[in-house]
Amino acid sequence: MHKYLGGDWQGIIEKIENGYLTDLGVTALWISQPVENVYAVHPEGYTSYHGYWAKDYKKTNPFYGDLADFQQLVEVAHEKRMKIIIDFTPNHSSPALETDPNYVENGAIYDNGTLLGNYSNDDQGLFHHNGGTDFSSLEDGIYRNLYDLADYNLQNETIDQYLKESIKHWLDLGIDGIRVDAVKHMSRGWQETLVNHIYTHQPVFTFGGEWFLGKGEIDPKNHDFANESGMSLLDFRYGQALRSVLKDEDATWTDFHEMIEHTSASYDEVNDQVTFIDNHDMSRFTSSTTSKTDTEMALAVLLTSRGVPTIYYGTEQYLTGEGDPENRKPMPGFDQNTKAYQLISKLSALRQANPALGFGNTTERWINQDVYIYERKFGDHVVVTAVNSGDTAYNISNMQTALPSGNYDDVLAGLLNGNSITVNQDQQVNSFELVPNEVAVWQYTAESNGPSIGHVGPMVGQQGNDITITGEGFGSSNGNVFFGNETAEVKSWSDSEIVVTIPALAAGKYAVTVETSSQVSSNNYEGFEILTNQLVPPVRFVVDNAETDYGTSIYLVGNTQELGNWDVDIAIGPFFNQVMYQYPSWYYDIGVPAGQEIEFKFIKKDSQGNVTWESGTNRTYSTPLPQEQTPSNLTGEINLLKRAMLLITTPPLN
Repeated sequence: MHKYLGGDWQGIIEKIENGYLTDLGVTALWISQPVENVYAVHPEGYTSYHGYWAKDYKKTNPFYGDLADFQQLVEVAHEKRMKIIIDFTPNHSSPALETDPNYVENGAIYDNGTLLGNYSNDDQGLFHHNGGTDFSSLEDGIYRNLYDLADYNLQNETIDQYLKESIKHWLDLGIDGIRVDAVKHMSRGWQETLVNHIYTHQPVFTFGGEWFLGKGEIDPKNHDFANESGMSLLDFRYGQALRSVLKDEDATWTDFHEMIEHTSASYDEVNDQVTFIDNHDMSRFTSSTTSKTDTEMALAVLLTSRGVPTIYYGTEQYLTGEGDPENRKPMPGFDQNTKAYQLISKLSALRQANPALGFGNTTERWINQDVYIYERKFGDHVVVTAVNSGDTAYNISNMQTALPSGNYDDVLAGLLNGNSITVNQDQQVNSFELVPNEVAVWQYTAESNGPSIGHVGPMVGQQGNDITITGEGFGSSNGNVFFGNETAEVKSWSDSEIVVTIPALAAGKYAVTVETSSQVSSNNYEGFEILTNQLVPPVRFVVDNAETDYGTSIYLVGNTQELGNWDVDIAIGPFFNQVMYQYPSWYYDIGVPAGQEIEFKFIKKDSQGNVTWESGTNRTYSTPLPQEQTPSNLTGEINLLKRAMLLITTPPLN
């Protein structure tokens, strides 16, 4: 059934208060988009039970509850030290057809009850009208409708302001994180301005959803988005790799570890990527061909390997189901005695107690097609996980570890057949047997011997934004935090968490360092990006008559951090040339810093990286001020320029 069938905020409140979620060890709840959705039934029998067909972003979905219910949910969650993360859909409103104003609700969008516009007769240009995407290219997916969903024109001033006002509304209600839907289907330039808007108002954890990767698929654009957009991603490559080993059984642990190593090198902040074994857009992990034991082993790996692990509701009850709606079935019960529930509870507690799981690097200690033993280490904290998914027992010998010498009991207390191990003085583990379907976890937690940064977030912002530094050994008294050699203002300080304000520095990448009150320095946490200024809604750069050879594309590079600081290796692009404009015209939407006189040029870059620069003097453009700083005496023409595209017509680039 594709209709509402229970499930509301009051129900979540009850499961927090009666201990089901707290005993499970949940520290954050990712809930369906809370905004009002359309009420009409889709011709194929669907309703908007999933929350993704928005109607009014400033009102609540009455099927989930009213504003008081939502505020109570946030309050109760916070009382239990639990965060609330909401889904947010800035890509589209709801199903609509250009030729039929009566189709569903015609993509209508409202601002707190006031109609902004419909998909048909869209005289304000709120939506794209380029037909549906065939997913043939990144550009096609951005500027055409996703299925029959009315696709927002994010260059439109009304839409841009409305969506950013809306997310501010929910931030002000106390949410702690945002999952941005359909990030592959919106321009990165606009999303960078959205993230900048969020972090400037309230720097909460923000990650993107549905950059879907199929089994074995690797997409460099996925890595680039996670590294440059300011938000993390749902880690589909991780999920597909783990499903291949334990669900589909068409890959080995060697394949899985290769993924761990490759993604560690590809993602700048690999521990920020959101990992999972199943979710609302794929089949449940447990099925007629995967046993409960398979699910338990997958959960153990998920909760002890790198990333931010997410568990889809009902996995702890072994829910099954292939596609929508079978993979979104109601909970069959709330049994706290299932092995999966107990496993999650134990490993959630370990994640809170041992920072190696949140911050540590991964080292493979023993591996074959059936066995994977890996170690996570941060400072002197260590967690070792051993899993045997095969049908054969293995004698594990000559295994090195960072665990100090001594005896170590299985953290899971034999829940998945694990046993103890002994580590010798040379940090070699005495030989032991790993039986079929066994998972064991051993850990060591040490006293901190000095300051160590495990994480900085967000990793991008401009002067005046706040960031949070987490780790250990910072001490109870204020010390100093440096961005390069510049000292930052400290907002709060504890032994494991510091909040500081980004100092006034030239835009660029900086190392963050903590110095304790006794002048002991931490590790350098590299790569923090300081922007030139707050980002304003993206400018569309368009260049005409730029003919190219096959394999050559147009890029832009300029004199600010946001435009690559004249470094062609990080130039903006490749530009598009199929939907909004067609070859030999090229275009790209770019978030630019407010109130700057930027200089830039277009370049051609071929598949080998060879660059041809545009001739002549640098182009210039005066970027607008942020809306809240725009003087009221500016003329309407200049205000219009603030959101207008930058159309540049040039002769062919030589």
